[in-house]
Amino acid sequence: MPYLQVEDLKIHYEIEGEGAPLIILHGMGNNSQSWKKQLKGLSEHYTVIAWDAPGYGKSSDPTTELKEFKQFADVLKGFIDNLQYESVILLGHSMGSAIALDFCYRFPHMVDALIISDATRGAAALSKEANEQKLNNRLTNIETLEPKELAALRVTELLSPQPAPEVKKEAERIYSQIRPMGFRSVAYSLFHLNQMEILPLIVVPTLVICGELDKVTPVSESQIFHDAIKNSTFVTIPLTGHLCYQEDPNQFNSIVLDFLTSLDKVKDAHCNALFD
Repeated sequence: MPYLQVEDLKIHYEIEGEGAPLIILHGMGNNSQSWKKQLKGLSEHYTVIAWDAPGYGKSSDPTTELKEFKQFADVLKGFIDNLQYESVILLGHSMGSAIALDFCYRFPHMVDALIISDATRGAAALSKEANEQKLNNRLTNIETLEPKELAALRVTELLSPQPAPEVKKEAERIYSQIRPMGFRSVAYSLFHLNQMEILPLIVVPTLVICGELDKVTPVSESQIFHDAIKNSTFVTIPLTGHLCYQEDPNQFNSIVLDFLTSLDKVKDAHCNALFD
């Protein structure tokens, strides 16, 4: 059960495979356990690392709530430095995409490729009133509901209309592990989130993925990311919701591998041209 100390935080992570490092950042109601099919399915080609963000899973809580995803990205920087990687592939889902985008914007030399799945624009997608209401609802829910109650309330929205029973059960099990400090930190960070100005400045190869039936961050939202990030690739996964990587892990993994393989081919062709 590996951990790394990043300043005053103990960060837990899962790791499988060998090869170039691929670091996975989970969403608001998840943790590293939700990525077991990616840890298995992508590890033949990459060293796959799924972290528990501060306040999630087996990682420790921050002493006070984080208020912006920049703070999460700073922890990620320390995490990658402690793993002694000069550069990595980043894969972020939902709020994990916001962390990945902030990191990629500020530390582009450390990102070989970026994958964002079912990405969120946070406050940028909402009116001032709707944004405040969403924050208040989240803070009230985490104060007044037990984690299992919150999981039952939310997971249906995160999946397609007819998910496999075992997928729903596992999503509820993982969502039930949320803790107030982590959930509040993400709630405040989403309330403050507006990355629209940095999207055109992302220069690394980028893949945008979205579940075709995503009700939380629908395809129209992912289209905005695709349009704003130069030369990005956009793929949807049929019959899946917000948790597309859990509902159809084989298709998700195949899309990721195809994208990364295409980058390797371009890199190899460039190298060959240099020596011709």
